[in-house]
Amino acid sequence: MALFLSTFTNKVDSKGRVSVPAQFRAALNNQDFSGIIVYQSFINDCIEGCDINRIKRLSDSIDSLDPFSEERDAFATTILGGAIQLPLDVDGRVILPVNLLKKTAIIDQALFVGKGSTFEIWNPDKFNDYLIKAKQSAKDKRNLLRLVN
Repeated sequence: MALFLSTFTNKVDSKGRVSVPAQFRAALNNQDFSGIIVYQSFINDCIEGCDINRIKRLSDSIDSLDPFSEERDAFATTILGGAIQLPLDVDGRVILPVNLLKKTAIIDQALFVGKGSTFEIWNPDKFNDYLIKAKQSAKDKRNLLRLVN
C-alpha cells in the first residue's frame, strides 16, 4: 500500500490540472492503476485521495456490512459513488473535477497533505486554519498515540 508523507503546494491551471507531488507518484508505482482516486472528504473541507488498493480495501469494508443496511448504503454512496479515478498524464498531472474544486474553494493553488495511506488536497488558506486546530487537538490528545509493533 502507498505511504503518503509531507506537504506540497502546487499550481492549478485554468483547466484544473495539477501536478501530483513526485513523492506521491513514487508511492503509487506498485498498483494496477496509474493514477489517484479522489472523493470529497466528509471529515474536512477538502478532497481526499488514495491509491486503488486503498479504495478496494474501503470497498471490502463496506461490503462486510449488512447488504441492506442504511449504513452500508450511506458509505457506498458517499465514498464509492463519489470516488473518481484520475489517471496521471505523462507529466505527472491529473485534472481535478470542477465540482470538487468548487466545493473545496481550490482555485489556483492546491496543497497536498500526506496522511499515511491517504492524502488530502486543500485550499492552502483553509488548510492553515485547520492546521492550527489539528495541532492543538494532537497536543491535547497526545497520550492516545502509541507505537504499534
